[in-house]
Amino acid sequence: MEISSVGVVGAGQMGNGIAHVFALAGYDVILTDVNEAALRNAIATIERNIERQVSRGKVSAEEKAAAMARITTTLTLAEVGPCDLIIEAATERETVKQAIFEDLLPHLKPHTILTSNTSSISITRLASRTDRPEKFMGFHFMNPVPVMQLVELIRGIATDQDTWDKMHAVVRKLGKTAASAEDFPAFIVNRILMPMINEAVYTLYEGVGSVQSIDQSLKLGANHPMGPLELADFIGLDTCLAIMNVLHDGLADTKYRPCPLLTKYVEAGWLGRKTQRGFYDYRGDVPVPTR
Repeated sequence: MEISSVGVVGAGQMGNGIAHVFALAGYDVILTDVNEAALRNAIATIERNIERQVSRGKVSAEEKAAAMARITTTLTLAEVGPCDLIIEAATERETVKQAIFEDLLPHLKPHTILTSNTSSISITRLASRTDRPEKFMGFHFMNPVPVMQLVELIRGIATDQDTWDKMHAVVRKLGKTAASAEDFPAFIVNRILMPMINEAVYTLYEGVGSVQSIDQSLKLGANHPMGPLELADFIGLDTCLAIMNVLHDGLADTKYRPCPLLTKYVEAGWLGRKTQRGFYDYRGDVPVPTR
């Protein structure tokens, strides 16, 4: 069975990026969300981002037009059911993801492959709540999706070889590189990245350095393109906290204990760039450290 139609559930930052790369690669994409404004914003973002690629000579105007024509949107989750491949890209909460898959089940074709873009939640556990754990995988894109070259492919305990092979072929068609990860909390990238970010927050919390000095130290001292606190704001502090909680709960090791300051920022609603405040305040022309 050749994969030609792709359903993307969730039109946020990750969902619109996933729809973007699939449409450019020649797939028919149905993008769904519970919020009509989110769908409108997603289409506007995709068009703007592909236009940026056109201006840089990476994509032709004809390819842009063809890609945009391949994307349709719907507020009705059931309409993505008949797709060959479905990618869930909703918020990083297991109950939300489980509810989506349960609502999709009556509308799926027998061959439909289900995947989740989760950055940390157990694929085996998500798959077990569906009627096709053998056709279920983790399909974790990096942010921003059109730019980042890696996709983590995560097998659940029941994922069969045919599903794995098909998803590996899809990643190649997207022009990206697949990394194979086992189904343990946070997989590879976030298992390594999030504790580093959490440690940077502890360094701030304990007064070892300021926001500016911590980020500057990692950029200039370790040649990171972005400081860890700046990166946390870009990812979303709520997402960072959710992943640290998954690591802490799943591995029962105190080294993964979320920093209380990270929790405090999330409680304040200071989630980073998406709320205009996090470790930096983005409401002015230049981001200003908040601590």
